[in-house]
Amino acid sequence: MCNDFPDSEYDLVVIGSGAAGMTAALVAHFGGMKVAVFEKDSYFGGSTAVSGGAIWIPDNPKMRAAGMTDNRDEAYNYIANETGELLNPSLVRAFLEAGPEMVGFMEENTYLKFEHRTFSPDYHSDQPGASLGGRVLDAQTFDGRLLKKQFNRLKPPIEDFTIFGGMMLNRFDIGHFMNITRKPASAWHAFRLLLRHARDRLLYSRGTRLTLGQAIAGRLAYSAIEKEIPIFTEVALASLKVEADKVVGFHTNDGREILAKHGVVLATGGFPGNGDLSKSVMPHVQAGSKHYSMSPKPAIGTAIEAAEAIGAHFVKTNKHAGFWAPVSLIPSQHGERPFPHLFLDRAKPGVIAVNLDGRRFVNEAVSYHDFVTGMIEEEVHEAWLVCDHQTLRRYGLGPVRPFPSPFKNQLRTGYLKRGTSLEELAEVLSMPSDNLIETVKRFNLDACTGTDQEFGKGSTDYQTYLGDAEHEPNPCLKPLEQAPFYAIKIYPGDIGTSMGLATDEKGRVLDKENKVIPGLYACGNDMNSIMAGSYPGAGITLGPALAFGYIVGRDASEAKRASENYKEEAV
Repeated sequence: MCNDFPDSEYDLVVIGSGAAGMTAALVAHFGGMKVAVFEKDSYFGGSTAVSGGAIWIPDNPKMRAAGMTDNRDEAYNYIANETGELLNPSLVRAFLEAGPEMVGFMEENTYLKFEHRTFSPDYHSDQPGASLGGRVLDAQTFDGRLLKKQFNRLKPPIEDFTIFGGMMLNRFDIGHFMNITRKPASAWHAFRLLLRHARDRLLYSRGTRLTLGQAIAGRLAYSAIEKEIPIFTEVALASLKVEADKVVGFHTNDGREILAKHGVVLATGGFPGNGDLSKSVMPHVQAGSKHYSMSPKPAIGTAIEAAEAIGAHFVKTNKHAGFWAPVSLIPSQHGERPFPHLFLDRAKPGVIAVNLDGRRFVNEAVSYHDFVTGMIEEEVHEAWLVCDHQTLRRYGLGPVRPFPSPFKNQLRTGYLKRGTSLEELAEVLSMPSDNLIETVKRFNLDACTGTDQEFGKGSTDYQTYLGDAEHEPNPCLKPLEQAPFYAIKIYPGDIGTSMGLATDEKGRVLDKENKVIPGLYACGNDMNSIMAGSYPGAGITLGPALAFGYIVGRDASEAKRASENYKEEAV
C-alpha cells in the first residue's frame, strides 16, 4: 500500500476507499483478481472512517450464534413498508441473501470482525417486520497501531466525536463516561481508557483505539495491506474509458489512463459535497433552507457524472435525496464546522426542539432522518434545541459534555445560548416569550404524567432506547424546571446522499433503458439506495454498502473465471 505510480492495467479497479469499495476489492482479490483501489482524498477510508459504524444485516450469523432469531421475510416486509411503491424487490432480496454471507466471508478471510447489538431497535420499531435487536452489527474495536506507518493515512474521525485530543468512545464507553461520578465501575473503565490514550499520545497524533466507523475502515485497510492490494490516494476520476460499448478503465485527473480488463467499480460516496446537484434534488434547499453535510468534501458526485456521461441512469425519484441529520454549527478559528445531533441529546428527558416562534414541531426522539423530515415538512429552516440546567449537566447537549466537563467556551463563542429564565432565553433567541413559556408549560405537564400528548416523544421502543432507562415514568420525558435554560441552533443536514446510479442485483450499472453497461459496477452511496430515500434503522447505509461490495467483488471474479474458461475452450 503506497502512493507509487500504479500499473497501467488491472483485472479490476475500484474507485473509492470506503467500506463498499474496500470490500469489493478484497472479495475480488480472493476471487483471483489483480485489484487496485484509487482514492481522490489524501486519506483512505472515505465516509466510512467518519461514520457511526452501524451495519444493518438482518438474520446475520453473529446474532444466530448468540441464540437470537430473525426472519428475512419479515425484514423484507419491513423494507417494503418503508419504501412503498419505490421498492426494488430483486435488489432487496439480493441484499438480504448476501448480507449474512458477507459477514461470514469477511470474518473468515479478513480482519473485519463483527459483534452484534443485542438490543438495538429498528427506527420504526412499532411497525410490522421491525426488530428490537440483533440486526445491527459493529466492527470490533481495532488497534490502529497495527497499521504502523499507514495509520496516518487513515482518515481521522470527526473531531467533535473524540475527547482529549483524538480519543474515541463507542456507545458502551459513552455510558461509562456519563456515569463517571456516579458508579465506581464506570470510573474504573474510564480511567483505563484514559491511561491507554495517554500512552498513545506519546507516539501518535491521536488515539489508536479505533471504534465506530474508524474500526471498519482500519480493519479493511489492514486486510488490504496484508494482501498487498495497493491503495493509491490523491488520484481522482476524470472520465470512464469505453471501448466497444464496454467500460475498460478510467482516465485520471492528471491525464493518466488506468485499464481494467474485467471492470471498474464506482464507490466514491455519492454527491453530498456537490452543492449545485444537491440543490437540484433537495426541495428544502431550493426553498432557501441552509443545509450542511457531514460527509467528506471529496464526495462531489464525480463518479455519478462520469457514469451519466456514458449513458448510466442516475435515479432521482427517491423519497428523499439524502440521509438526513440535524446539525449545529460550532464556531472555530477556521470558520464554522457542522456537528450532527444523532442520538446523544434529542431523545433525552428534558430536551425539546422549538421553531423560531418558540413552538414544538416534531417528536424530538425520532431518528435523525425523521427529525429533519419533520423540519422539511413543517418548513422549519432553523430550530432550537432547548433544555434546563439539570439536563445539560446530566446528559450534555450536542458537543457540550455532561458534568464535570466545563462549557464556558461554548457560551463565550455564542454557540450555546443561556437565559436565567425562559423569558430571558426567549429574548436571547429573538422569539416570542409567551410562545416559549406556553410550550414549556404544556410539555412539563405531559412530562409529569409520562405521556407526550402533542407529539408522542418516548412512545416507541426505539425512542425510549435513546432516552434514560433510569428515568421514570418515561425515559424521554422530564420537565424543564431548573434555571438557567440553554439552547443550541440546529439546521437541516445529511450524513450522505441516497440517490445514485441504477444497478441490477449484481451491482452492475444500468442505462436509461434498464440495460447493463458492461464492465461498470457501483456500490455504496454511488449506487442508488435500496431503501429509496427511507431510513428504516441504524446501519442501513453501511449494511448494503458491505453487502453489495461483496456482491460486486464476487460477480467480477466469477465473470473473469467465465471469460478465461471460454478462452480456454475456444483454443
